[in-house]
Amino acid sequence: MMLIDLAANALASGAALGSIYALLAMGLAITFGLLHVPNVAHPAIVVAGAYAVALANGYGADPLLAALLLTVPFYVLGLGFYTFYSRAFELRGRGNSLQSLTLFFGVALVIEIGLVIAFGTDLRSVSVPYVGQSLSVGFVTLPYRFLVPALVTPAVILALWLYLTRTHGGLALRAVAHDERALSISGIDPSSVKRHAFGLATALAVLAGAALIITGPVDPFTDRSLLGRVFAVVVLAGLGSIPGTLVAAVLIGVAEAFVTTFVSPSWAPGVAFAILLGTLGLRPSGLFGASR
Repeated sequence: MMLIDLAANALASGAALGSIYALLAMGLAITFGLLHVPNVAHPAIVVAGAYAVALANGYGADPLLAALLLTVPFYVLGLGFYTFYSRAFELRGRGNSLQSLTLFFGVALVIEIGLVIAFGTDLRSVSVPYVGQSLSVGFVTLPYRFLVPALVTPAVILALWLYLTRTHGGLALRAVAHDERALSISGIDPSSVKRHAFGLATALAVLAGAALIITGPVDPFTDRSLLGRVFAVVVLAGLGSIPGTLVAAVLIGVAEAFVTTFVSPSWAPGVAFAILLGTLGLRPSGLFGASR
């Protein structure tokens, strides 16, 4: 009976954790999955968003409401970031070069250093009424600090998917991922579409940052532990599969929870890397990506 209890709690907590991973990876699913831009700075942007949310929470704002308001300035930052990246690399034919990858690593490092200078290395958290409380159903107990962000993720993914499939801008974004030249012939500027997509991905990062800091405290170097997980989610889902991102993230979250419960917590961080390597070796197109 105890084994069943442990398994049920691991399944519930893993599903909630996976849902949060999906939100963390959503911006990367756009920049890397659709635009094929290896934005390894995305987790650092998420952490910066978490700090911005914590700052707003210090003035009494709810983290999720603050994140919604912060999506606008983060979207603008994303526009500026892509404009710089495009002029420095894509317009010179070096969009997929090692130099562009180095740029994103450099941006991540600059964000880390900036956070250390501004806030120090101490852990930051938020104060909300539901942190510290749990929901119990039978023998399954799930903390609200996991449950609340986990419930936000499906709503965000649904809104994003409807935007990508039901609006002109969303269809243009998906089109630029498949045939940029055809999009140009149709009279749409691919650069403006990509710039908007990068802004959208950066706006999603602040929502992910709110979910992250509600789940637990963060420090300026939290992005390093997230990098492997978010890339594993995007690769396992299949590049460009937005709904698949949620499925892949839940699979990884549940796997981590079972390893933590029945093996050892120290093994949990290696689960995402093992899944990433296995996916690249056995099915590079991912679970929902098109085979090439």
